[in-house]
Amino acid sequence: MGGVTAMELFDLTGKVAVVTGGSRGLGRAMVQAFAEAGADVVIASRKLDNCERAAKEVEASTGRTAVAVACHVGHWDDCDRLVDTVYERFGRVDVLVNNAGMSPLYPDLASISEELYDKTHAVNLKGPFRLATQIGTRMVAAGGGSIINVSTVGSVMASVNELPYACAKAGLNLMTVGLAEAFAPTVRVNGILPGAFATDITKAWTPEMRSGRMVPLQRLGEPSEIVGAALYLASNASSYTTGALLKVDGGITRHP
Repeated sequence: MGGVTAMELFDLTGKVAVVTGGSRGLGRAMVQAFAEAGADVVIASRKLDNCERAAKEVEASTGRTAVAVACHVGHWDDCDRLVDTVYERFGRVDVLVNNAGMSPLYPDLASISEELYDKTHAVNLKGPFRLATQIGTRMVAAGGGSIINVSTVGSVMASVNELPYACAKAGLNLMTVGLAEAFAPTVRVNGILPGAFATDITKAWTPEMRSGRMVPLQRLGEPSEIVGAALYLASNASSYTTGALLKVDGGITRHP
């Protein structure tokens, strides 16, 4: 990378980035970072009004184009519509972040319904598979791109309190490695495994969990702290990184 400055490695000027679950939490932080790095962004989630609100904020603060698209990633027809919408609008995708996820609560393992299990699998694995294969194939044809799958550290240390979610995310990890091989050498596919972050999801947590005392760094992560990993994997800074699963979790080694 001779002649390229460190800042230029992270530059996304002229790129188009699509982020599912992009209207809040970690996805919203990534959207903001990509736009600040020069990318036009597509913000997708189930609720269009939230996406539109985020898009207006991004455009006002960065001057980049931000497009809101309603998409339930658990439904393949919604995924296909998102792909078509983005390519009709921009003609390209340089970065795809499969960030949308869900981890519904249940009283015990035997009480998990087929509907809950299927919905959890659909949002966390089936939808990302569809988006990654459809957009990744087009990226290969266009000569390059980066796909980032947002998993969880829980995928490598399953808890009985989130087992269907952890199983789906473990599948997402394997999918990441498999697609990295399938789309090489032009398209890179990597995963981020976040730990406990202070987002709206943590509002349902116990005070003990929210304290972050179970984390070696003794606190929860802030959404802005996912940005470094996302920018690294989205940009030329990670040009020799594919099939990697990057933990961003404050050092967690076990479930509390």
